[in-house]
Amino acid sequence: MHGLIGKMRAVEGRRDELIAILLEGVAGMPGCLSYVVAKDPADADAIWITEVWDSEESHKASLALPSVKDAISRGRPLIAGFDSHVVTEPVGGHGLTASAAP
Repeated sequence: MHGLIGKMRAVEGRRDELIAILLEGVAGMPGCLSYVVAKDPADADAIWITEVWDSEESHKASLALPSVKDAISRGRPLIAGFDSHVVTEPVGGHGLTASAAP
């Protein structure tokens, strides 16, 4: 499995608008096992995104999907920056099917 955890900063006061864009069209991404968008309760402009994919290749392929390309183009003006980005290797957990585990 391939995992990503990132902290994104929205333009001041635009976090909810950016979250709405990030959550549109997340269903139907081949190989995506989990995609969670969360508000940072300590920072009114911060968003945490946690992703689990069956492979790094599936994640890379998702960036070519029309719905993802559209979300990126509409969301880009609302992004002030990225605070952190970590690649992980998920080994299982609640919500991940046993067949997804190594």
